[in-house]
Amino acid sequence: MRVLVADKFEQSGLETLGLLGFGHIGQEVARLARAFGMPVLVWSRRFDESPPARDKAAESFDIEILPSPEDLVEQSDVISVHLALTKATRGFVSGALLSHAKPGATFINTARAEVVDHEALAKAVTDKGLRLGLDVLANEPSGATGAFADPLVSQPGVYGTHHIGASTEQAQEAIADETIRIIRTFKETGRVPNVVNLARHTPATHMLVVRHRDQPGVLAHVFEYLRVAHLNVQETENIIFDGARAAVARINLDGAPSPRALDAMPAGNADILDLQLVKLG
Repeated sequence: MRVLVADKFEQSGLETLGLLGFGHIGQEVARLARAFGMPVLVWSRRFDESPPARDKAAESFDIEILPSPEDLVEQSDVISVHLALTKATRGFVSGALLSHAKPGATFINTARAEVVDHEALAKAVTDKGLRLGLDVLANEPSGATGAFADPLVSQPGVYGTHHIGASTEQAQEAIADETIRIIRTFKETGRVPNVVNLARHTPATHMLVVRHRDQPGVLAHVFEYLRVAHLNVQETENIIFDGARAAVARINLDGAPSPRALDAMPAGNADILDLQLVKLG
C-alpha cells in the first residue's frame, strides 16, 4: 500500500521533489525547493529510528516524510540523491528501486557514484525515459587527468557535470594567490580575511572604554586590574588618532569590574584620561 502525498501538496501545479537522504545538503535543497513552492518528499533511514526527529523535521522544513524509498521514488517527479556512501548505501539505487519511478521523471545524483547501480540506471533511461543530471559517474578517472568513456552519457536526456570541475589550472592559481593575500593581510594587520569561525556572540556582558594618551604601559596597567578581578577579555580594539598622541580602547569583558577597580585604574596611571563602563545588550 502506497502513502499518498499530503493534501497540502495537492493541486500545487509544480513538480514534486523527492530527496533520498536528508543530511545537511539535503536539508538545504529542501529549503530552496520549498522557497519556490515545490512539494518536497523525503525518505531517510534515521527517521525510521527516531519518530520525534521525523515529526520535528516535517514541521520545520514543511516537507512530507515517507516511510520507504519506494514510496518516494513512485511519487516524485524529480528524484535527488543525498546519501552518504557506506556499506549499507553502496548500490542502494538499484533496478528494483528505479522500477518504481514515473515515466519521464528526472533523476539527479550529486552524492557519490557508488550509491547508484549505473547499469540499472541506463536501463531505466531506455525503458522509462528517465532524464538524468549526474555530477558523479561510474567510470570517472581516478587521477587528475585521464580518459573518460561511459555509454550512459551518450543517451538522450542525460546531462553531466564534472564533480571536480572547479579544479582547473586557473582555479588552482587563484587559490594560491588568495592564500598569499590572506597570509600577508594577517601578517600586516593581524586580521584574517574571510574567516568563517569568528564568534557572532561572545560571553561579553560589559564594555570598558578607556580614553588614554598613546603611551607604553597604559593598557598593561588596565589588563592587570582585570586579571586580578578574574575578568576575561573577549574582544579588544585600540584606535589611535592622528598624531599618535591620543587613543581609545574598547575592551569587551565577561563581567563588570568593581567600582573600586574602576576608580583605581585612572588613579594609578596619569595617561588614562577617561574611563567608562557600558553594559552590553
